[in-house]
Amino acid sequence: MNMAHASAHFEGLDSPVRSFARLFLRMAIGAGFLSAVADRFGLWGPAGTPSVAWGNFQNFLTYTARLNPWCPERLIPVLGWISTLAEMVLGVALILGFQIRITALLSGVLSLCFALAMTFTLGVHAPLNFSVFVCAAGSFLLAACGGDRWSLDALLQKGKS
Repeated sequence: MNMAHASAHFEGLDSPVRSFARLFLRMAIGAGFLSAVADRFGLWGPAGTPSVAWGNFQNFLTYTARLNPWCPERLIPVLGWISTLAEMVLGVALILGFQIRITALLSGVLSLCFALAMTFTLGVHAPLNFSVFVCAAGSFLLAACGGDRWSLDALLQKGKS
């Protein structure tokens, strides 16, 4: 099978392969956001537990201050809560498949801001190790590709028909 033929073959697989890829991508990004939020509230274990980044909200706020040295100290809790609420809302919306293009675009912007803050304060190694640029790129790709048949958007669209 030559490359042109193989490419044409996969173009026709829009329903099963591409729809599954979009579903998997939005589930992975959404779960990643919710996992980070769970870590902030100690749901993965206390600070110092293997694979736990923060273990409590205070440790997360300390990290937020480190990534945002430009931000006045009194606004760090506000910034921490805004990012936490954004990740919660975007994570749930992605998993449900609600307003996928908008949610994915906002997820990409949030992830890119996080990746850039990590790059400028910790160096490029940290966001590459934690795949933050990959998360941003995946979010932008999902925004460009749209939804899948296993989403709340698709269910709502069927209801309108």
